[in-house]
Amino acid sequence: MRQRLWTDRDFDAMSWHDCHVHALRLIEGEHGSGDFELDIDYIVEWKQDKNEFSFVLVPATLVFHAVSGLRVSLDWSTPSAAFGPFSLAGVERAFEKRVHYTATMWRIQVNWPTGEIGFEATGFTQRCWGQEVVSNRQDLRPEERVPMSEAPIP
Repeated sequence: MRQRLWTDRDFDAMSWHDCHVHALRLIEGEHGSGDFELDIDYIVEWKQDKNEFSFVLVPATLVFHAVSGLRVSLDWSTPSAAFGPFSLAGVERAFEKRVHYTATMWRIQVNWPTGEIGFEATGFTQRCWGQEVVSNRQDLRPEERVPMSEAPIP
């Protein structure tokens, strides 16, 4: 079985390119910060056979911890496509020196619709909660986003 839990220590080995986001959740914490949770279809592997691609996807929850300064900009008013989950271009991490600490800044680029999400956070955890699906799509259908405990036994 593949890895099912990642943290910010795994950041350099991960990619969120073309992962779809189904939901956002804000969880209030202490001292004005909190957790920022994304319900995603994580692309574990890209496969290519001649000119055709397929993807190994798994539903996962990506949680950024001790988030502050959250900025969200998503614009569904200009695309001509229907409303639906948004697709990530990638996640960037940068470190900024502050007076009393070094801040970890995160930027999530959105490739559809146009937008981005930015914030400061101490790190992240990402946990897969469903079973892997091989598909020619980069997102999972609702019936494929089933928790492991409810997945049919092959």
